[in-house]
Amino acid sequence: MSAPAATPRLEPFRLRGANFNLLVLRLLDPRPEVIIPALADQFRRAPGFLRFAPLVLGLDDLVIAPHEIDFAAFAAELRRIEITPIGTVGGTPELRGAAQGAGLPPLRLAGGGKEEDVALPTPAPAAAPQEPAAPPLPPGTARPTMVIDHAVRAGQRIWAQGADLIVNGTVNPGAEVIADGNLHVYGTLRGRAIAGGADNTEARVFALNFDPELVSIAGYYAVREGLADAPIGKAVQVRLIGENMRFDRLG
Repeated sequence: MSAPAATPRLEPFRLRGANFNLLVLRLLDPRPEVIIPALADQFRRAPGFLRFAPLVLGLDDLVIAPHEIDFAAFAAELRRIEITPIGTVGGTPELRGAAQGAGLPPLRLAGGGKEEDVALPTPAPAAAPQEPAAPPLPPGTARPTMVIDHAVRAGQRIWAQGADLIVNGTVNPGAEVIADGNLHVYGTLRGRAIAGGADNTEARVFALNFDPELVSIAGYYAVREGLADAPIGKAVQVRLIGENMRFDRLG
């Protein structure tokens, strides 16, 4: 006797609105042969930074006719260097239409948002030995906090998978420390600090001496040039308030 067929859901999917933290690549020159090599060079100097990240093309600075830029070829070249264009903002209706014909629909900034300049982090020197990621744990078990009792060298990358990370030492420029939970640096933080994995917005970053190249929580990030309001050189706690990164002095 065959089992009765499962009752199908009344609705096969749901559409929901959501806000995402995206970078805008403002095109100042319409020539892919100029932009692509420059981008590739920047990404080689900061390996892994924004790899496969979704990117929006900003068209406001282009004063050209639609036929002067091949959006389909340009998008293909971006994907070749592991950048993922998903749409456009700004520009003339003609430029937006040409981009949409190449699979890059026009987007708009939600909630009156505005663009801010973002710089790539300081490039790391030659790669150093990597700290191995901890193996997956069986379901229902907890992973202890990962503790590193030494400085993290330039080019070194440490990832506390599914756990908090404590570093008892300096995180040097060009080093990267990653925690799926909270990140504690009991020393000087000068490299890249990433907490919260992809969606843990409750995660925090703590440092006794805060001077990072980049700090990120749950995909939201700020680079050194954007930390003018942060207490650089002090003991700091970093957390998210909504979509905004907040820097509070400790003690």
